Amino acid sequence: MTPAGAPTVFVIDDDAAVRASIQGLLKSVGLPSESFGTAQEFLRSKRPDGPSCLVLDVRLPGLNGLDFQRELADAGVQIPIIFITGHGDIPMTVKAMKSGAVEFLTKPFRDQDLLDAIHQALDRDRVTRQQQSNLAELRKRYESLTAREREVLGLVVSGMLNKQIASELGTSEITVKIHRGHVMRKMQAESLAELVRMAAKLELPPGKK
Repeated sequence: MTPAGAPTVFVIDDDAAVRASIQGLLKSVGLPSESFGTAQEFLRSKRPDGPSCLVLDVRLPGLNGLDFQRELADAGVQIPIIFITGHGDIPMTVKAMKSGAVEFLTKPFRDQDLLDAIHQALDRDRVTRQQQSNLAELRKRYESLTAREREVLGLVVSGMLNKQIASELGTSEITVKIHRGHVMRKMQAESLAELVRMAAKLELPPGKK
């Protein structure tokens, strides 16, 4: 059992010898891994929640690797992919890389090339996960705002002054200041610039000008 938060490398290849060889290599450098003979087996598995990447053979029974890459993207599964193949060609490589693959290795490849690609992929996944975690935290803060505080936030980040916001909302400048203070505190923003960046990350619609 992989400890929570530890990285996992998933290997999908229909050749058992290739799977065993890659898993042996990963074990030798202390990287936990799980292997599958088909893409369907991988999809049915319960995967640990931690940084991960996929070492994927291009030619698989049923669903080929490039189709599987597209299927994962369509399903919103963001996992960095390293393709391995015995039959690579330039158009295939270009297609895979354009779709976001980390690396495309043609068998036989050097162990170090695979390990380098895996470390790069895991680093990429760590960054993505951190960004998603930060965004989820930001959304939580935004959801703690009242409807009026959200209105004030939208107008503040659109560049309006307190008195303009007061006029827009039909309230007093003092009330706007209080709401603005609540917004800054609940969003944990140290400055207006930081609040503007937070709103951009949340992709909030701009407030009324």
